[in-house]
Amino acid sequence: MNIISSYVILYPMIVSIIWIVSSIFFSIQQHVVPLVNSHHGKPDDLVSVLIPAHNESATLLGTVESATELSYQNIELILINDGSDDDTLSVMNNLAEKYNSRCPIKVVTVTPNQGKANALNVGAQHAQGEFLLCLDADCYVDKEALKPILANFYDDEKVGAVAGKPIVRNRTSLLGRLELLEYIGVIDIIKRGQAFITGHITTVSGVVVAYRKEALADVGWWNKNSLTEDIDMTWRLYRHNWSVRYAPQAVAWILVPEHIGALIHQRQRWARGGFEVLWRNKGMFFHGSLSAQGLLVDMILSDMWALSCTFVLLFYVITIGFTQKLILDGVILFVLLLISLVQFIIGFIDSKKSDFISWQDLLLLPVYIIFYWFINLASCLAALASFFLDTNHKGTWNSPDRGL
Repeated sequence: MNIISSYVILYPMIVSIIWIVSSIFFSIQQHVVPLVNSHHGKPDDLVSVLIPAHNESATLLGTVESATELSYQNIELILINDGSDDDTLSVMNNLAEKYNSRCPIKVVTVTPNQGKANALNVGAQHAQGEFLLCLDADCYVDKEALKPILANFYDDEKVGAVAGKPIVRNRTSLLGRLELLEYIGVIDIIKRGQAFITGHITTVSGVVVAYRKEALADVGWWNKNSLTEDIDMTWRLYRHNWSVRYAPQAVAWILVPEHIGALIHQRQRWARGGFEVLWRNKGMFFHGSLSAQGLLVDMILSDMWALSCTFVLLFYVITIGFTQKLILDGVILFVLLLISLVQFIIGFIDSKKSDFISWQDLLLLPVYIIFYWFINLASCLAALASFFLDTNHKGTWNSPDRGL
């Protein structure tokens, strides 16, 4: 029991320190090591912007408008209506007519609804660009997003994908503000750290990511049976010796769930996608690159921590019930809070300009720590049960929680 308890306490401390230090070096590296532009002096490559949508009539306007305002001019938009039963198709046609003078816009319809991965596959068949920028239908992409993305593609011809940085924009509720903290203090920090240590990241963010079309063709395009197409594609690229980079300068403002049930469902889907990656890529433990092996081991350790934490919490609850004594170690709690504070300050400094956040947001940090543990435990356990009980689950779309 002491070993498990020590693991529950030490694991988050150790990995937090690793991510903090490596994210700092990643930021330094971004400033002192310039990318090589192998495309300098050549005409701009065409970039196809894919926007798949299912029942997104209320959000499409802002997404399409932001895409047409990209500072990079040589683009085309592919709007993919995936079996919507609202007026999404009508909205797409109106937007195509309205903004067609800015760039070519194609509207593609898929029936019936077969999920985001299938919609992307269909959209890619209509794309003429060498690079595909994939955006969720509820995000606003920054007008300068394509510049850092293309810089990474031109720096190395083996870069198969470049992930951008999502920024939470709906912050009117407590849950939305807690998720804002998570994106700047956990998700962004971890990706920066992974990118510096391994040169890889565990997963791209499907809300804003660009792919080299050649790489997609090489791996067989998106797997329509995958529950999380972004996680699955990341690792299929690794299996075919393509690299994936993180470009935090390429930002997109996103909507996050503001109901606890929808949030747990989202995180359960993410966690299950992680389990699927581990299972489908188990051979990479023996034959993959050292960086890929390291990321897979980290995923396993993270899942083991969630299970161990659940066991320890149950043990302490039962112990408290019998002894009627509250068992808390003030030193451990202080150290955890201190490390978390440092981590979030680093995230705040890196994200202050792009995320429009203030120091007051850090006041929610103690609440966030409890929230983060609860969400991770609940989603991991639910995903584990789903992984074994519903082995044939396929990706389809439901109308998401768009906030309050």
